[in-house]
Amino acid sequence: MLPGKKLIVAFLEKLLRSKAVIWTLIVLPGLWPLWPIFGSHNPSVLADPLKLVLHHLGFTACLLLVAVLSFSPLRVLFPKWGVALALNRHRRLVGVSACVYGVLHFLTHLVYENGGGATLSKILTTALQKPFQLAGLITLAILIVLAVTSLPVFVRWLGGKNWKKLHRLAYVAAAFAAYHQATGRKIFPQQVLWIFVPLAVLELLRVIRQFQRTA
Repeated sequence: MLPGKKLIVAFLEKLLRSKAVIWTLIVLPGLWPLWPIFGSHNPSVLADPLKLVLHHLGFTACLLLVAVLSFSPLRVLFPKWGVALALNRHRRLVGVSACVYGVLHFLTHLVYENGGGATLSKILTTALQKPFQLAGLITLAILIVLAVTSLPVFVRWLGGKNWKKLHRLAYVAAAFAAYHQATGRKIFPQQVLWIFVPLAVLELLRVIRQFQRTA
């Protein structure tokens, strides 16, 4: 590797090891909708700004979920790559952030659809009538469970093996999230592919690499 490239990679690794940088990368996407809402002259945005926020929060939750799931395969595929090692330092933070954005997406949905006055029975009834909403609720429930059990006390209580088995539900959450986004038409189907197909490719490559090591 050329000296200039080594310096760039080393600088990038140093940035990604910083929690302040990761916090910034997590928080800024959540603030992004404020710019088009207050700075745009687009009639569709001005007419329904809450819809923009609703869709954007769900989109960001999906991105963060896919991001945290990509950290492990990157580490397996590139065990000596400093960037992959730096990213894996923040798995818990990024995973919990995906849950937070999911909760904000759900709360915004309640305000958007029902003015915040929906009861639990009404939410469940609507979800049963609309499969994409049910998929969203399942995704959110899984993310909440994983966020809560990410605390060290639960890791000790469950034990390492059981904890890892439980947190594999993140892949189930990703599958439901992809279905929720695609069928709910919150983002275009091709954008769903852009988000989730790279993760599927990384996971396939990880399985192949692990199989080669054990063969």
